[in-house]
Amino acid sequence: AVISQYQFAPKIEILDTTLRDGEQQPSLFISPKDRIRLVKQLDAIGIQRIEAGNPSISKQDADSVKAITDLGLKAKIYVFCRAMPADAKLAKDCGVDGVLMEIPSSEHLLKYGKRWSVEKAIQAAIEGTRAAKEQGLLVSFFPADSSRAEIPYLLDMIDRVKTEGYMDSVVLVDTFGCYTPMAAAYTVRRIKERFPTLPVEAHFHEDYDMGVANTIAAFTAGADVAHTTINGVGERSGSVPYEPLVLALKVLYGVDTGVKLDKIVETSKMLRQMTGQDVHPHKAVVGDRIFTYETGLPWSLWKNCRDENPTAMFSYMWEVTGHKGPAIVIGKKSGKDNIKDYLGKLGLSADNEQVTRILDLVKEKAYEVNRVLNDDEFRAIHKKVTKG
Repeated sequence: AVISQYQFAPKIEILDTTLRDGEQQPSLFISPKDRIRLVKQLDAIGIQRIEAGNPSISKQDADSVKAITDLGLKAKIYVFCRAMPADAKLAKDCGVDGVLMEIPSSEHLLKYGKRWSVEKAIQAAIEGTRAAKEQGLLVSFFPADSSRAEIPYLLDMIDRVKTEGYMDSVVLVDTFGCYTPMAAAYTVRRIKERFPTLPVEAHFHEDYDMGVANTIAAFTAGADVAHTTINGVGERSGSVPYEPLVLALKVLYGVDTGVKLDKIVETSKMLRQMTGQDVHPHKAVVGDRIFTYETGLPWSLWKNCRDENPTAMFSYMWEVTGHKGPAIVIGKKSGKDNIKDYLGKLGLSADNEQVTRILDLVKEKAYEVNRVLNDDEFRAIHKKVTKG
């Protein structure tokens, strides 16, 4: 009943911007060789659009983009451009399919950040998008900070650029991550009401850890494309991670993005290995320990239901995303079922009385070392109790 109220677009696509917005994360560097590996992986898992970089940064970046377009991938290749005819020409020379053509859109960012008038920005966008169209490129108009622009003003800006310049789609850009789900959905609806046939893309950030929720809200109002990165890498608090987005859309909303869910963990680890930047072990969807337990009660519940009805404990099964099954660690919060299963894992045995004693000593040791126990420490306790 709730889902029936939403207005999902007939087809939803994912644009990966790891190589551009993601690499803007300080100290994150992806080598040209690894960029090739990464885009091949993204293409293989079903990502429909890849933002391959910003060729105006350097010759090396432009060469890297050209190397990607030479691969002949199924995914459409985009680059980030300033609203300048020269950037459109450079994008064309790199062989891309389309551009994300950016101009600041909020009045305050134009006034205090860019030091431009609104009219100057609109004229630049008109000239830039028209030039990109003349180059035969797909054009996504990218009005930066549009989430903080007054909506009537934003709609008028889109109208002028669409009418006097050109766009195949407009990107709703929450540059500083300050949207709420209700505001994101409301703005998409307002755009769709005025421009019914214009595709809307959502480019949000995680400054309040709401980027995924905001993107889903935008989709429920009819947005067509989401901009995401692997592991949510990006400036400040990061970009929208694609992993929880595509999983939630499929599991919670019944919306299939076409992205292969079972390659999520594999792709996450690929980027981690390339950059040397790990993720929190309990990060949603991709964390290495999201199916690991220390506490006794949930492990006992899992032990009781795992053979008959495993989904009683999990909203999705671990293999859906390429994770390994539930595991335990032993520490101060463990219970008897944890001890019994850990004994089995290590090929050890103990009677019920010994299990109780082992549990007591495990808790004592955990307080002593201020962490969970390793296998050697557990074996030592087992030996002390069973052969003491």
